Amino acid sequence: MLTVLRHRAYRRLFAAQVVALAGTGLATVALGLLAYDIAGADAGAVLGTALAIKMTAYVLIAPAAAAVADRVPRRALLVGADLTRACIAVTLPFVDQVWQVYALVFLLQSASAVFTPAFQAVIPDVLPRERDYTRALSLARLAYDMESLFSPALAAALLCLVSYNWLFAGTVCGFLASAVLVAGTALPAASAASARTGTRRAGVAAGARLFLAVPPLRGLLALDLAVAAAGAMVTVNSIVYVRDLLGLSTGMVPVALGAYGAGSMGAALVLPRLLERVRDRTVMVRGALVMGFVFGALGVVTAAGGGWWRLPALLATWCAFGTACSMVLTPAGRLVRRCAPPPERTAAFAARFSLSHGCWLLTYPLAGWLGAAAGLRAAVVVLGALAVAAGVAAVRLWPAAGAAGPAAQRASTCRTASVKSMRMSTTPSTARARRAATGTMLRLRSDPENVTTPSATETTTGWSGKR
Repeated sequence: MLTVLRHRAYRRLFAAQVVALAGTGLATVALGLLAYDIAGADAGAVLGTALAIKMTAYVLIAPAAAAVADRVPRRALLVGADLTRACIAVTLPFVDQVWQVYALVFLLQSASAVFTPAFQAVIPDVLPRERDYTRALSLARLAYDMESLFSPALAAALLCLVSYNWLFAGTVCGFLASAVLVAGTALPAASAASARTGTRRAGVAAGARLFLAVPPLRGLLALDLAVAAAGAMVTVNSIVYVRDLLGLSTGMVPVALGAYGAGSMGAALVLPRLLERVRDRTVMVRGALVMGFVFGALGVVTAAGGGWWRLPALLATWCAFGTACSMVLTPAGRLVRRCAPPPERTAAFAARFSLSHGCWLLTYPLAGWLGAAAGLRAAVVVLGALAVAAGVAAVRLWPAAGAAGPAAQRASTCRTASVKSMRMSTTPSTARARRAATGTMLRLRSDPENVTTPSATETTTGWSGKR
């Protein structure tokens, strides 16, 4: 997997992602302490509202940013978003009102909603080979899991030496380091067709239209809902299970969250080789369906009145949730890359970013409010039913290809995406992209095993990204 880091451009981008995630993790811990200083016993309500604001920013800002992202140089857009996040983080230690927390969280996450989809859209052009791109997706999954595991530990170590306000300085350093790394990286230019003319409204709707038009992407939306149901249960109610149900100390909460991260990391390590032999749909749909059985096991743990076995069972359940979620999330970027030709790629990643976080915006309140008002059993039943329904919907929305094997799936997916893209692309500036998509379809008919969607800059300049 680490062989992909031999690509200099990707190595620098991955380093930028890691340091930015570390800064974000420090900010998460510091915000919790800041909220307690401001609101005292109501800190949980403040953090819950801030989390909802975060998801709202993702849902609203990402598609709007996609309307203009392809008209701005990629490096300038990414560096500008990092610098904006750093400037906002500088102001956080001086906050003394709850409304200020909400306002700054919205601004900070709005900048992240600009950065993340644009960053995700760059990687397929930097790594045009599918095997390399798959390994990059696994590394990205590992980076997110490592951040959730080690950022709290790093914050705890720093808090032994400095006050929590200095954690925000670490956040600023993370964003500045990310900006420096991106600024020093030569990025392939976006396709000329990507910078097509048109109304802002059309740009905002382009990615969502693609998701509604292509069956695998419709299935991906349902899969994202299943992941959000499981992830929200873990994120929101881990402390309730540990403290109230099991009667353990707060120190066991990181252990429970670590079990989820361990399951996700284990799956991310195995998936690159597995996906060379097994179709994406098979892995992703089975991951979603497994969540239903895991919710059933969680229901047994929740209903049990006592027993030493409940803690190991809870950790195993959280680990299984992490594995199942990683089975869906790790290959998802491959699916978007195949289904979205270069002119639509940034809009497609932005649409997925926005729509998937819309799922979290639904499941976070469900997990918290149901657990508080009706008890953990009700939360398990409702979120479990939601995960099962989403998995079944994915099976229906994303029919299995008629021919078995990854090659046939790849051909079917790319052909569908190419046809839909040509139907949606009507402006003169997309003529070259339509010719490239037509060429892809013709090559698929003769040799579907070796054809992948061309990278954005290959379409216009012949740049292949090989070193």
